[in-house]
Amino acid sequence: MATLKKIYSDLDLTFTRNPVTGDVSMSYDEQSVIRSVRNLLMTNFYERPFQPTLGSNLNAFLFEQISAITASSIETEIKNVVNNFEPRVSIDNVEVVAIEDANAFYVNLSFYIGNNTSPSEVNILLERTR
Repeated sequence: MATLKKIYSDLDLTFTRNPVTGDVSMSYDEQSVIRSVRNLLMTNFYERPFQPTLGSNLNAFLFEQISAITASSIETEIKNVVNNFEPRVSIDNVEVVAIEDANAFYVNLSFYIGNNTSPSEVNILLERTR
């Protein structure tokens, strides 16, 4: 009988209960790494105690002019953050599309986890909240 080995695990941030143990549910492998990448991209500098350089400052780009230059800067920032703080991931493609009418950017990040042959994706809409 083959057993499934779970390599990566993390808390499920929906905080749903495990029906068997009553404890907080866990997310495993691909879902865990996808959540980690999304958290890195959405975390601003100085938000994590004792780790002021962890995260990215993507929200700062939202107050710049919506242009291809800003989109290119966002793409570079995403590549730097993922390469520096997420060793389980190798980036395949980063696509940043400026949505001028909504003053937002659509980010599509495609990456490989470990030795997987199929890429995983993270899609984020960056928009100002104020």
